[in-house]
Amino acid sequence: MKYVEGGVTAPKSFRAAGVAAGIKPGSTKLDCALVASDVPATVAGAFTTNRFKSPPAQWSNDVCAGGRARAVFINSGNANACTGEPGHKDAQTTAGWVAQGLGITAQEVCVASTGVIGVPLPMDRVHCGVRQCLDVLAADGSAQAARAIMTTDTVPKEVALEIELSGGTVRLGAIAKGSGMIAPNMATMICVITTDAAVEAGNLSAWLRNAVEVSFNRICVDNDMSTSDTVLCLANGASGVELVGPDADRFQESLTALCQEVAQRLVRDGEGATKFVTIEVAGAPDAADAKRIARAIAHSQLCKTAFFGQDPNWGRFACAAGYAGVPFDPASFNLWLDDVQLVKGGGVAQYREEDAAARMRKPEFLVRVSVGNGPGEAVYWTSDLSHDYVSINADYRS
Repeated sequence: MKYVEGGVTAPKSFRAAGVAAGIKPGSTKLDCALVASDVPATVAGAFTTNRFKSPPAQWSNDVCAGGRARAVFINSGNANACTGEPGHKDAQTTAGWVAQGLGITAQEVCVASTGVIGVPLPMDRVHCGVRQCLDVLAADGSAQAARAIMTTDTVPKEVALEIELSGGTVRLGAIAKGSGMIAPNMATMICVITTDAAVEAGNLSAWLRNAVEVSFNRICVDNDMSTSDTVLCLANGASGVELVGPDADRFQESLTALCQEVAQRLVRDGEGATKFVTIEVAGAPDAADAKRIARAIAHSQLCKTAFFGQDPNWGRFACAAGYAGVPFDPASFNLWLDDVQLVKGGGVAQYREEDAAARMRKPEFLVRVSVGNGPGEAVYWTSDLSHDYVSINADYRS
């Protein structure tokens, strides 16, 4: 497996585009993106569990239930969420415009929207964005599409990798957006993944679900789940490589690696973030319990402010682990910051405060926790909580 250039257009027979349609009044930024396969493709998706799931997410969920799709259209600047029946009609209309331009059916078009909640889509501008995207679809259009889906992101997220299998070479690509409202179950972002491998829809759905669980469901910026979270994966088989035997296993591993790379990039670009923190938990009764502990630490506002303040106040980390709802003996609790052990057997270890503080001054560091001798392990990625996060979100609509 190796990383290559090209994002969602790195796999064969995919094109993409990103244009400016003025979705957000007064903005000249790229705000409409289209990713399309030139040949039929299978599709799988994962979506927010928020009760206010947006109409675009609901439409795309229905498309994924059919197992076939050829295109994904995304607009930024407006989430088309909490918009009632008109929002559902707008999502369907958008899919229809894309379908008409590509000569396919609306049921083969997924849609996604991101931005301000509770505002109707400006459909005249969306229509303009669709037409422009259709006009400039290109085999090197991934970078523009990645920029067009950004909201508070400071950098575009675009990844691609190539794997050599016994049946030939396969590529996977992705673009994603996400910087705030990052607290999973599901992913709290939008991501489009493409591959030129031939994958049956049922397998694609299962493999994507497994990859999401250990990537987008293991990240946190601010504990808020969006209404629009969407991960879509299109597999068009243009490489001619069918996944059988060990090749299927290698593809699954590569899909997971791709998702984890994208997920980590989301956290690194978290709103106002100055730290990227990995939380590792071991010794829990099982993997689910380890995840609960890791998530409690990653989501804790007190832990996140300690990360920002570069304060090795390990009591906050122990407290979060203790309220995670996992049974463990406090006397078996151990904690490290990188290689510096702060807690041993549930009490303070012998360490120098300046050594621990030095670890937290780094832009990236590891919080490692052990809670016993159980087989449960988990990894989580989180950021700190800074003054800039408050500033960004205090005037998000302006």
